[in-house]
Amino acid sequence: MFYVLIALGAILGVVVGKYLPVIPYTYSVYVSVAILAILDTIFGAIASKLKGRFDFKVFISGFFGNALLTMMLVYLGIKLNLDIHIAAVVVFVSRMFNNLSIIRRYYIEKMNAKNTKKTK
Repeated sequence: MFYVLIALGAILGVVVGKYLPVIPYTYSVYVSVAILAILDTIFGAIASKLKGRFDFKVFISGFFGNALLTMMLVYLGIKLNLDIHIAAVVVFVSRMFNNLSIIRRYYIEKMNAKNTKKTK
């Protein structure tokens, strides 16, 4: 189910990219931060799946919740003439690096366990 959603999201992204190749400047901040929120949620889902704690309801609520909250903060920042989107970028990128390190450690430990079995 999880991988089917990833495949459907990729197909949807290709179709949208084909028919809307240029994002208007006024929406570029919203789209960039929304993409970061979505990537953060996907990396978090992969990390939780590897830990055996994946919950689809948490994934969906985080997916839409992160994207909507971030876009509302960006909208508020634009109205107040503040660069709040920079804070969102910092938070999402740090969370993505954290999730990527969890994923990387999982596969390194898996490779080490496999190599240990081969040497015995």
